[in-house]
Amino acid sequence: MSKKAGVSSSVLRKWRSGQSEPSRTNLIKMAIAADVSVEWLVSGEGGLETTAQVEPLGMDDYAFVPLYDAQCSAGAGSWNENSRVLTHLSFTRYSLRKQGLTPDHLSAIRIDGDSMEPVLNSGDTVLIDHTRTTIEGEGIYVLRFDGHLYAKRLQRNFDGVVIISANKEYAPVTVPRDRLEELEVIGKAVWSAGWL
Repeated sequence: MSKKAGVSSSVLRKWRSGQSEPSRTNLIKMAIAADVSVEWLVSGEGGLETTAQVEPLGMDDYAFVPLYDAQCSAGAGSWNENSRVLTHLSFTRYSLRKQGLTPDHLSAIRIDGDSMEPVLNSGDTVLIDHTRTTIEGEGIYVLRFDGHLYAKRLQRNFDGVVIISANKEYAPVTVPRDRLEELEVIGKAVWSAGWL
């Protein structure tokens, strides 16, 4: 046991006799070495279930999604042309797969301004699914209109598409049918996060 847990046999004897107690790190090492749960090792209660489930995931279990500098993406060309990747956000591949998302079709941007408060605050990050560029009912989409990027609710109606802000101080904007080619849907916002 001392070899498997990486502790000396004399220290192990002291723990067994009650002369001293192992640290949390050493408890985890012993639980892994004995292939038992930490709870069972500490209290003798609970199941003997293996500790394998608490081992950290490997890097292959994560997908890294680029977070773009959204301020640089106004203008013509692709939505992220001339923009730079600030960092990458990590998501477990399992969580993305569970939502029907493919890492290669995702990116993230930061929200700027208060037009979507209280749903999205300035500085929040949104994850964009680039496969969802068709307006499906009502949802929050990242779009480019008049050369600028926005995160807004989009709603189809008989006259065209309505761009809706969550903040009631901003009036809805209707893009008429004859101008719909000027509205580029970059993708649907599928996740958001921000500081409290």
